[in-house]
Amino acid sequence: IPKKLVTTVSGCADDAVAGLVACNPGLRLLQGHRVVLRDDLSAIRGRVALLSGGGSGHEPAHAGYIGKGMLTGVVAGAVFASPSVGSVLAAIRAVAQAGAAGILLIVKNYTGDRLNFGMALERARAEGADVRMVVVGDDCAFATPGKAGRRGICGTVLIHKVAGALAEAGASLDEIVEKVTAAAKVMGTLGLSLSPCSIPGSKPSFQLAEDEMELGLGIHGEAGVRRMKVLPADKAVETMLKHMTDPSNASHLSLTPGSSVVLVVNNLGGLSCLEMGIVAGAAVRCLESRDIRVARALVGSFMTALEMAGVSLTLMLVDDELVRLIDAKTTAMAWPYVPVGPVTTRREKVPAPREGPRKLQDETGTGPGTARVQRILERVCRTLLDMQDKLNELDRGAGDGDCGHTHARAAQAIQAWMSSRPPPAAPAQLLSSLADVLLEQMGGSSGVLYGLFLTTAAQSLQGRSDSAAWADAMDAGIEAMQRYGGAAPGDRTMLDSLWAAAQTLRSLRSPGADLLKVLAAAVQSAEAAAEATRHMEAGAGRASYIRSSRLEQPDPGAVAVAAVLGAVLQ
Repeated sequence: IPKKLVTTVSGCADDAVAGLVACNPGLRLLQGHRVVLRDDLSAIRGRVALLSGGGSGHEPAHAGYIGKGMLTGVVAGAVFASPSVGSVLAAIRAVAQAGAAGILLIVKNYTGDRLNFGMALERARAEGADVRMVVVGDDCAFATPGKAGRRGICGTVLIHKVAGALAEAGASLDEIVEKVTAAAKVMGTLGLSLSPCSIPGSKPSFQLAEDEMELGLGIHGEAGVRRMKVLPADKAVETMLKHMTDPSNASHLSLTPGSSVVLVVNNLGGLSCLEMGIVAGAAVRCLESRDIRVARALVGSFMTALEMAGVSLTLMLVDDELVRLIDAKTTAMAWPYVPVGPVTTRREKVPAPREGPRKLQDETGTGPGTARVQRILERVCRTLLDMQDKLNELDRGAGDGDCGHTHARAAQAIQAWMSSRPPPAAPAQLLSSLADVLLEQMGGSSGVLYGLFLTTAAQSLQGRSDSAAWADAMDAGIEAMQRYGGAAPGDRTMLDSLWAAAQTLRSLRSPGADLLKVLAAAVQSAEAAAEATRHMEAGAGRASYIRSSRLEQPDPGAVAVAAVLGAVLQ
């Protein structure tokens, strides 16, 4: 049984509704029933009231759509179960007694919902209420729908919005029924899932192999029309839209070039926001390639199936009036802010800013020759590439295992940069240029830290190339890393090797210091500091979240720094 914070289905629908009402001052519970109503029922006097509902487990549907400009109230059943006739009737009576000028029930096309809402409607009519019902069936899954017809799924939310905007504008019950019925006929939805869902306390409703996805399944985990191998987002979206608009599919939506649509990209509950953005972009691109204008796009969780990792796409053909109704204001908490204006992947980009003039002046001849610089950098790059696997292995103890890849990426970037142009000979220019390369190409926190170090060190070397200047540059770079990175010597990071080398290099400020001896001693200090990190408690970086008993190897960043210093100073 999948892990959930709710371990039993008993009472969870009541608790979810109670939580929603507690957090929203515009909502009220109807005593004795799992019915949520607008707090300002008096505002519907003389207007059409809109009621909807169905089983729980589809949150934020339907109670999230209660508010001015959308639903007046919602009747919630238990998880994946239709609400009772008594509760539907109680909701109808509540809005009728508040003075509603007609009541519309918006119902998804499921047998249980039709029966319970329909029975309540008949009893309310017998009491004299003016009640109508619209049944929404927007599922495009089945090429030959059975007697039950097309299932009602996420498109129902658009019907809530259209009906709500009409009711708020004072439209009559007949007009609302006519317009939402017409809108429902030019709307289609199709779902795709990578996983099943499970009612709290129960096993999953079905099983999918690791490499499978299912097309056309329902919002309760009902079977779809086809299982297939997992496809990347763009191919999956293309498959969905092709199925939805295939003329040989009896439940298809007819899309002709030049049509305008509202697009809903709906998270079925367990898809990441990252994937949702990718799917949305793929859907817009695919529609644009077919010369379909996307007038508005809604992306988010609108009608879910508990924790199902999947997505549904809804398309509604729209004219100017329908777009105005979609754009109309509502206070419903689950209706998103939808920017007014066309949706497109072809939006013009903001031009990249021009790079400001560099402060560093060309200091050719004030530092080591270009050929010597090139030899040193080649040595550094070879060293990092040779130790890629070793650094990855050391880094696995901290969880991600990519330190070697990151440093190899830096080495390859430096090699590519040198092959495109000779490196500057002047120390300040050299370090500044290397900083640009690493910030652009290396990635990770290491790239930023190296970039910080080199950028700040370069400023200390402007107009200087004496030995003391290099000691000053080392100290300045380390200070910047500490200021922004937050690490200190002893925190088991790359800073430990740098700091140890810097302490040794300070003797370069003394007159008559033996340069070669100092450099050799600096490398030894860095190597010893890197080895010493094996016994340190991590105080910064990702490793600080790992228990010290698991960190049995030296810090990979410190090892990499010691190796770089060794290659530079040897």
